[in-house]
Amino acid sequence: MVKSDSETFAVEKGYGQQAVDWLNEEAKKNNFKFEARLYGQEITTQNFGSFEMFSWIGDIQVARKLIVKVSKRFKIKVIEGSYKTKERILKISKQDYGMVRKGDKVIGHIAFTASRLGGKWEVSAEELR
Repeated sequence: MVKSDSETFAVEKGYGQQAVDWLNEEAKKNNFKFEARLYGQEITTQNFGSFEMFSWIGDIQVARKLIVKVSKRFKIKVIEGSYKTKERILKISKQDYGMVRKGDKVIGHIAFTASRLGGKWEVSAEELR
């Protein structure tokens, strides 16, 4: 298992604490190496609505599996982040990409940027699928 983390996962606004609590309980119940925490940032998209961002530490496969499960459980949209480009270009800002999901179905894609000096994540591009 490769230990990983991400700050570009999110759940539909209004479900943040409930979803994160459920994710942590589900991980503990199944002995998964995973812990999620809200960090107080919200993002708003034109096509998908508003989301509460959360960070997590653990296994990326577990995180991806659990984000789909939480979407189905609460019937909400989620952002499954932490996708990177293959390009290794030195930039002033950090970039990350995510898929917007509703259950098993991918409904769109989203691109994030943030300052390398600790800025908040912002939506830089989005597209409906």
